[in-house]
Amino acid sequence: MRQEPTISYLEQIGHAVEYIISEFDQPSEVGIILGTGLGQLISQIEILHEIPYDKIPFFPVSTVESHKGKLIFGKLSGKSVIAMQGRFHYYEGYSMKEVTFPVRVMKKLGIGHLFVSNAAGGLNPDYKIGELMVINDHIDLFPENPLRGKNLDGFGVRFPDMSEPYDLSLVKKAMDIAEDNGLKVHQGVYAAVQGPNLETKAEYKYLRTIGADAIGMSTIPEVIVARHMDLPVFAISAITDLCSPGNIKKVKIEEVLAAAAIAEPGMGTIIKSLIATL
Repeated sequence: MRQEPTISYLEQIGHAVEYIISEFDQPSEVGIILGTGLGQLISQIEILHEIPYDKIPFFPVSTVESHKGKLIFGKLSGKSVIAMQGRFHYYEGYSMKEVTFPVRVMKKLGIGHLFVSNAAGGLNPDYKIGELMVINDHIDLFPENPLRGKNLDGFGVRFPDMSEPYDLSLVKKAMDIAEDNGLKVHQGVYAAVQGPNLETKAEYKYLRTIGADAIGMSTIPEVIVARHMDLPVFAISAITDLCSPGNIKKVKIEEVLAAAAIAEPGMGTIIKSLIATL
């Protein structure tokens, strides 16, 4: 039997980009990834076009509750943006190259900055549910790296530097914006694990001991790929449950979504104001 030739990862990216351009042929300046329960920023975007993920060649499809699965093209704070209304996770069964595929595509579509949001558990005992944490560093505990394998030389170098994964000038601006708007915002270190189960008490203790302020199951793969392509990154977490001693309890997805809804207006204010400064 004749075997069809394998389509390479670069060719998959190319097909996805070609399809998107055939649907909406305008360059974008900023990419935005919206995390669990954090999709309401879409309502503040002047939407020019939407494409469901399942229409885009080789694009993964969201399988998680609250991730709607659309690419949104429009204007926010005077800038052209692409917003991912729903992201992909390693625990869904995707490879890290699939998880980060949209970031490669957005880079090809012209973005010059990447903004990432997520819902996270608060390890730092000073954090409260509904507060925000601007990420200034991270700890990668995933078992797979999105850069594993043959390097994509057209995107970046084999050994990208990660001494400043998050743009510290944007971190400072975000903290100033928070202060100006009376928002309770922390900055700290985000750790990510593969999931989908939540962590044990001993694991929470370990994560806090190694320096994490918040814990989640996303973000870091996208950030690694963005930095591989020399894209400046800003990332922010909504603290949706508490993982510090004395505060740990069983968590339901409904409670996570409710906490994200509390944090979301402040997150929207920060993201919109930051994009306006670019």
